Amino acid sequence: MFDKLRKRFTVTPWQSTLYVLAFAQLITAVGFSSIFPFLPLYVEDLGSTTHLGVEVLSGMVFSAQGLTMMLASPIWGALADRYGRKLMVQRSLFGGAVLLLVMAFARSAEDLVLLRAIQGLITGTVAANSAMVASIAPRERSGYAMGVLGLSLGAGVAAGPLLGGALADALGYQAAFFGTAALLFLAGLLVLFVVKEEFDPKDSERITAKRMLADWRHVLGEPGVLATYGMRFMTTLGRMMVVPIAPLFIQTLLLSTTRINTFVGLVTGVSAGATTLSSVYLGKLGDQIGNRRVLIGGIVGAGVLFLPQSLVTAGWQLLVLQALTGVAIGGILPSISALLSKYTQPGEEGSTYGLDNSINAAGRAAAPLIGGSIAVGLGLRAAYAATGVTLLIAAILAVRFLPRARGVETI
Repeated sequence: MFDKLRKRFTVTPWQSTLYVLAFAQLITAVGFSSIFPFLPLYVEDLGSTTHLGVEVLSGMVFSAQGLTMMLASPIWGALADRYGRKLMVQRSLFGGAVLLLVMAFARSAEDLVLLRAIQGLITGTVAANSAMVASIAPRERSGYAMGVLGLSLGAGVAAGPLLGGALADALGYQAAFFGTAALLFLAGLLVLFVVKEEFDPKDSERITAKRMLADWRHVLGEPGVLATYGMRFMTTLGRMMVVPIAPLFIQTLLLSTTRINTFVGLVTGVSAGATTLSSVYLGKLGDQIGNRRVLIGGIVGAGVLFLPQSLVTAGWQLLVLQALTGVAIGGILPSISALLSKYTQPGEEGSTYGLDNSINAAGRAAAPLIGGSIAVGLGLRAAYAATGVTLLIAAILAVRFLPRARGVETI
């Protein structure tokens, strides 16, 4: 019995690295998410030198980072397969720390847009962490490993806005950027001095554009990879479609708007917290019954739960449905990452998750535009209905095109 307990609680080297990276990702998520809530307010405070409207510049601040990350992520991923994944994690953390520190001294909203675009070129911590974890975790434990990363990411996203809002209210916007830069720098030091990587490059050939294209073609040619990337795009599109209109919709549900920001934060935090709690369990469940099955179940659950959100008449109803939706999303995020690990070959983690991050960034860039257009043309409630329909279509495509794993997949 003692031997069984000892084996159960013994931490292997790959698990040690996983837990350190998860903690670094938690710190990073807290930092990045702490500045998101007030970016439009910071834009308004900075003012414009080109006389563009606050709404336009706020949209550019969010989309610029997504667009440049979409372009840069595959390149960083290919470099990771040649020069090491730990190096890419450090690049994203230290680079992000420097850029966020500089953002505190932006002189105009246009400066902030430019810095956010550069941020998209330099950062990408989630992809870098995913690639390193995928390279060290046993394939049969990839669902659990990605679930742990999802747990740290979700916890950071849930806690970050509270920290950032408190800093901005108490000490001003600059303090929030200083705090975020410090958190990323500390995470970078943690990875630098604690994480060990035994890196064996795929080959000694010098990295070139031709080699990158060959690596990407090989990854995309693996059975199931294109379909999984399609799931990443469609689920990101669905989840992010209501982000720009959620506060406006919540405002219509409340009898009093004196605490609108508090309730918006509560809805966001509860959903992120539910995702956090469910991601580890559902990631581990995927290792047992099949990640494909858990992914399809999560997409169906989220799609079904988004549909009635278009019909709610009170804020508490939306809060409950968002919490349940968060549970379902906890099955989507780690399952996609785990499937990519299982569909691709060892040594391709950088290219695989670089492309994955690029596709995710494309979804994040397109979703607010689509959701906002639907809301303007058909009303706020229609955006929630469109999200549900998008996810249900994604589930149908997943059933049709995602390959079944041997022995465990039956749907």
